[in-house]
Amino acid sequence: MSCLGNTLSVTGTDLDLTIQVTEEVIGIDDGTCVIPSRLSTDIVRRLEPGAVTFAHQDDHITISAARSNFKLRTFPVVEFPAVGRTGEAIAHLPEAALAEGVRQVVRAASHDDARPLLTGVLLSSVEGSIRMVATDSYRMALRDLPGVPALPGVEDLLVPARALAELQRLPSGPAPEEGSEPTRVGVAASENEITFWQGNVQISTRLLEGRYPDYNQLIPDHYPNRLHLGKETFLAALRRVQLLVRDNTTPVRLSMRQGGVDLSVVSQEVGDASETVDGDFTGEDLIIAFNPSYLIDGVEAVQGDEVIVETADGSKAATVRGAEDDTFRYLLMPVRVS
Repeated sequence: MSCLGNTLSVTGTDLDLTIQVTEEVIGIDDGTCVIPSRLSTDIVRRLEPGAVTFAHQDDHITISAARSNFKLRTFPVVEFPAVGRTGEAIAHLPEAALAEGVRQVVRAASHDDARPLLTGVLLSSVEGSIRMVATDSYRMALRDLPGVPALPGVEDLLVPARALAELQRLPSGPAPEEGSEPTRVGVAASENEITFWQGNVQISTRLLEGRYPDYNQLIPDHYPNRLHLGKETFLAALRRVQLLVRDNTTPVRLSMRQGGVDLSVVSQEVGDASETVDGDFTGEDLIIAFNPSYLIDGVEAVQGDEVIVETADGSKAATVRGAEDDTFRYLLMPVRVS
């Protein structure tokens, strides 16, 4: 952290991801120090509301507020990695659309570092607009941002999902007044790095290297079966039957038929659960099973009050999407059951 005049800059980095925050404060003396991030954050969060004072002297910093006083050892400034602020944004994306797209897509990225490509989110240019894609090989989330121009001079960028997750966690700016321009997020990209500016926060991350899987071949052209349900009713039923799931190998079965779908979970250790959800179904009666957490993730990500589940058969990927919005699609591989 660095204080210059009445401006405080706080920087954290693990060399792959760097976050810089700038705040206006009451500065007394200029200075720079390196403090333990997690401990100091926990301390500040637990302090009583009111002004917080940081005082750096020699090899320690004092954090005080009200009747609380903490003295922490600092680290040598010369050992902190050299990170600088990226120059200027080359594009400005609407904050609301970007945040919603990240919320929908980032959940499908892998957390397995043994498959680094799948831990990223692909930002691709499709017909001049941005498309976001993430997959962990069991499910895939795809979100188009129509009307949001692709970054100039860039076709495909593979951004670590955890960087976008940090961007998603930032507080949104105030809602724009009617007729005014929406709040925007600044973006700049190079061959190996991308930077986002949102408010007083700058997030920079190294891009992942490699060729992303050809996801287009995974998207079916047509589904013979279509189930149309109320989103919240379907979600509530899924969460209830999921209570009996004790491991990742226990699926939820969906018996699709005219008039709706029957949900069931059978757990050898716990028992079984079943529930019926009314809906509109077209196609041939079908029984298909999914990982319940993955299915819930997909339904949660849908915008609007209604959800559509499209299927071919019990062994091919199904698609979850909104009834009124085709910009988001969530493909999910079924689980084989006897």
